[in-house]
Amino acid sequence: MTPELLIDDRDRLTEVEADTVVAEIEAARTEGFEMLSDIFGIDWLTYPRHRGPRFSVTWSLTKADGSARRYFRVHLEEGETLPTITHLWTGAGFMEREVYDMFGISFDGNKDLRKLLTPEDLIGHPHRKDFPLGETPTLFNDGRFLDPPSFRAGLAGLNTGLTGWKGGARKGVTSTQAQEEIHDEAEQ
Repeated sequence: MTPELLIDDRDRLTEVEADTVVAEIEAARTEGFEMLSDIFGIDWLTYPRHRGPRFSVTWSLTKADGSARRYFRVHLEEGETLPTITHLWTGAGFMEREVYDMFGISFDGNKDLRKLLTPEDLIGHPHRKDFPLGETPTLFNDGRFLDPPSFRAGLAGLNTGLTGWKGGARKGVTSTQAQEEIHDEAEQ
């Protein structure tokens, strides 16, 4: 690990330990880095030539005038946790929830650590390199499902439906499929 990397003249990435990251972030905040821009995770599992722990979490702080950025990175193994910074920025809770949801990395002290982007019943964490991306459809609680071949065809512009929706439109939403079904029933 490199203890400190220079990104450009105004920006700096510092690699720290989990037990000191909050103090480092607090110090940067008092130095004028008052905006928390992002918290993101990295899974290094399949990266060539990577040595060290499987995961990294990086906090991105910015000066309010945009003149400089500071990045703080912690490396950790499966099952290790990180401290929350929600006492410094309330909005950090959502960013920590996203990292938890996508990578399975927990933040000690976050009072609302639950899935943010994926359904509660989805097993696994989609941004992990070992998350199965095969031909298994994803079923959501409300009856929608994501069928991989249809999804790819929709991305390629070969059809209009990306999610393979079964059961018509949601309340308050009018879909062309639901309108066609109503029209077909009226004709019969």
